[in-house]
Formats: sequence, structure tokens, C-alpha cells
Amino acid sequence: MIGNRFIKFDVNANAKSKFEQMLDLFMQLLTYTNGDANEALQWMNELDKKYQLTDDEYGIGDFIEDLKRNGYLKDNNETGAIEITAKSEQSIRKKSLEEIFGKLKKSKQGDHNTRKPGQGDEISPDYRPFQFGDMLEQIDFTESIRNAQINHGVDSFQMQEDDLQIRETDFKAQTSTVLMIDISHSMILYGEDRITPAKKVAMALSELITTKYPKDTLDIVVFGNDAWPVEIKDLPYLQVGPYHTNTVAGIELAMDILRRRRNANKQIFMITDGKPTCLKVGKRYYKNAFGLDRKITNRCLNLAAQCKKLKIPITTFMIASDPYLQRFVTEFTETNNGKAFFASLDKLGAFIFKDFESGKRKTVY
Repeated sequence: MIGNRFIKFDVNANAKSKFEQMLDLFMQLLTYTNGDANEALQWMNELDKKYQLTDDEYGIGDFIEDLKRNGYLKDNNETGAIEITAKSEQSIRKKSLEEIFGKLKKSKQGDHNTRKPGQGDEISPDYRPFQFGDMLEQIDFTESIRNAQINHGVDSFQMQEDDLQIRETDFKAQTSTVLMIDISHSMILYGEDRITPAKKVAMALSELITTKYPKDTLDIVVFGNDAWPVEIKDLPYLQVGPYHTNTVAGIELAMDILRRRRNANKQIFMITDGKPTCLKVGKRYYKNAFGLDRKITNRCLNLAAQCKKLKIPITTFMIASDPYLQRFVTEFTETNNGKAFFASLDKLGAFIFKDFESGKRKTVY
């Protein structure tokens, strides 16, 4: 007899263990504490006192031991402090990817595909006759032998040029991206934490590219008084310094990095509050934090124009709402023929991921 079998619903059947629940919270705290495990554990203690995260069977001490046993924490024998491991760094990136990318709606866009067949790495189901200039490795010998048997018979087997079939391969557009992150003091002014969402986006984007698009390249550039590259593994430890905003130095470094990349498609993503306040002239710093200084902004606009000539679009993600700053970002974007998003902090990740995955970038053949 065919029918339905009903069983009692168990609300805890697929529930996470106590360790997994606390691990999710710990990974979030590590982002806010710039990778400082000791500070994150102190926060865990405070949260435990207020919200009873643990019980008599499983305490914070047990959680710390499990973190060490599972390779998330290690003891520094020289300082005696507890530090996070490479496994923790990767877990933070994965959590950031799940948090940001998981909120996006499904879309058919952004799979890097082009409509141009060529010598790519994705095999297509389509065949075509052999043409002069085709390479040996493009020949599908199974299909070619089948054609030869049909055309000439099995008994007197022979293969001619007309029998050869070429298996098409789809070309995939490879992209080199530089993500610029503003780490000037203004990123934490007025009680608003702008650097943590920027870090989360950088970690999520790096995890997406390294796992889904391994042939793409992603470089991270931070800029304050100066600009310098950081490794993906260093992102959890990134923090704001007592810096002004030298946007010029950041763009110059990003351009220098992209010049060395062989991919035809290049782009710059820039997360900033939109206010350049610093310029390096020789060995000294020219600074002006009051309003927009034309000496500084003109240099920014000149670089935007240079990037346009080099076919490097700049997408600016503006996380400040001042009208005069938005006007400058608009002028900067028009000069580069790029794009600008005036994003709130809670939607910053969605903006960047949708733009990266939209497939609107120009593909150079």
C-alpha cells in the first residue's frame, strides 16, 4: 500500500551543536576586534554573563579548548597570548561570503561567460568541421573516426580532412580586480564603524574569486596617508589608523599593479567615504581636511582620466551621504566613465557583489 508516513517533528534534529553556535559568534567578533583572539574571548565572556551562552555542561573554557583542538586557536609560546590560525582566517572569509552572498537573489548573470567560442577551458557540446589553422588538440577523434567509418566504410578505413570534427570550447573572460579600502580616521568618525563592513566585503570577495574564479586575480590596496598592498590572509587584522585620505596614492598603486597583470579585463573597486584630504609632494605631505581642496581633487580627476585611457573602469562605493562629497564622486565617475554607488553600510556587500557578478564588464577579445 502506497501512502505517507508521518513521524514526530524534532525541532533539534538539524540544530547546530553548542560549539558550532558559539563558533559563529566568535568569528563575527574576530572581524570587529581586527583578529585579536584575546579581545574576542573577553567579549564572549561578557556576552555569556548577559545572555547565558553556556551552561553547567559546556563553559567558555570548554569552548576555548575545542577551538584549540579543532585548529582555530594556538598559543604563542613567546608572548603567552592566544592567536588565531590560518584556519580561522579562512573561516572568517567563508562566513563573510555566506553572510553577504547568501542574501543576494539568484540571477543568471555574472558567470563570466561570453558568446565567443575559442580556445577556452570549458568544453562545449557543439562540433564544427575542421578548418585550416585549427590545432591538433582541438580535434575530437571519436567523432572524426565515426565520420570516417560512415563516409568510407569499415572495411577500407581511411580518414580524410573532411572527416575531421572540431570540438568547440567556450572562452571565459578573466578579470584582474584591485579592491581599494580607505583606512583613514574618518572611517570610524562620529561613532559609525565603516571599516568593519569594508573588511567583510573584502574577505567575502576574496573568497568568492579564489574559489569560483581561480583564474581571476584580486589585489587588496589600503590607503591612508600612503597606500600599500595587503595579503588576503591579513584582512581580518586590518584596522583604521590616524591617517588622512590619500586617494591619489591608492589609485597610483592600483594602476601600477594592473599594469603588470596580463588579463585584458581590468577594474578597480574603491570603498571610501569619498573625501580625499592628502597628497604627497616630494617627501612631504600636503593635507587639508576642510572641505574639498582643488589641488588634491584635480590630481584625483587626472588619474581617473588616465584610467579611462587605459580602459580601467573605477567603481566607487561611497559610504557617506554629504551632498558636496557626492558631487565630487559624481564628477570623478564621469571623468573615468566608471560607476558609483552611494551605499549604506548594511547594503555595501550586496552592491559590490551584484556589480562584480553582473557580467556588465567589457570583454576584450
